[in-house]
Amino acid sequence: MTDHILIERPEACPGVLVIRFNRPEKKNAITKAMYQKMTAGLLEGETDPAIRTIALLGTEGCFSAGNDMADFLAYAMAGTVDQPAAFEVLKAIWSVSKPVVSGVDGLAIGIGTTINMHCDMTIASDRSLFRTPFVDLALVPEAGSSLLAPRMMGQQRAFALLAAGEGFSAAEAKDAGLIWKVVAPEAVEPETLKLAASLAAKPPEAMRITRDLLRGDRGELLARMEEELTYFIERLKSAEAMASFQSFMKGRG
Repeated sequence: MTDHILIERPEACPGVLVIRFNRPEKKNAITKAMYQKMTAGLLEGETDPAIRTIALLGTEGCFSAGNDMADFLAYAMAGTVDQPAAFEVLKAIWSVSKPVVSGVDGLAIGIGTTINMHCDMTIASDRSLFRTPFVDLALVPEAGSSLLAPRMMGQQRAFALLAAGEGFSAAEAKDAGLIWKVVAPEAVEPETLKLAASLAAKPPEAMRITRDLLRGDRGELLARMEEELTYFIERLKSAEAMASFQSFMKGRG
């Protein structure tokens, strides 16, 4: 359902567009329909001159548990080789020219972690957990994380996150450079919106140029994202991944 993603324009935060995960009963696991609405929200924020900052938020105690496993299993069993809907979101967030901030409270799993690597600043609660169990599911990293993570946090911590599947607490994520600030759970949303409003109030063209300079060559990141996608689709269709998904779903049954 599309109401599992809410697109908001808070009156108290002029120039800010909020994209909010709203599927708490499933820990904000992201379905194809949710990805499609996220992409639409990102494009709305990018094309509307009244919007100067985009903020990503979850619900209390959970940012996102990552991809919906039922969707993953359905994709793996289908004969199609179309790219997953998640990739459209990642391309959209990669191409946005305006600042993107995020507020994380609780679980941030899989793409719930890697999407923050594309954000300019992330505020997280002290009870947050960042984890990417790609290899555990017989998959590979996505979202350009295999390029971004080593640059952001160094080779060993990147390997711990992306290959070993180790969880990072908010304090560890901050120390690794994955997030900017750690606050109490109840402060995540107000602090994130305050930050977004502050960025929205700055001269937009100077902000765009500065952001582009900091981000560097976007072509390199897109090339890595496409390389990861090729492997990711191959792995989704593999017997190894199929067994992992079925085991996961059986364990939840």
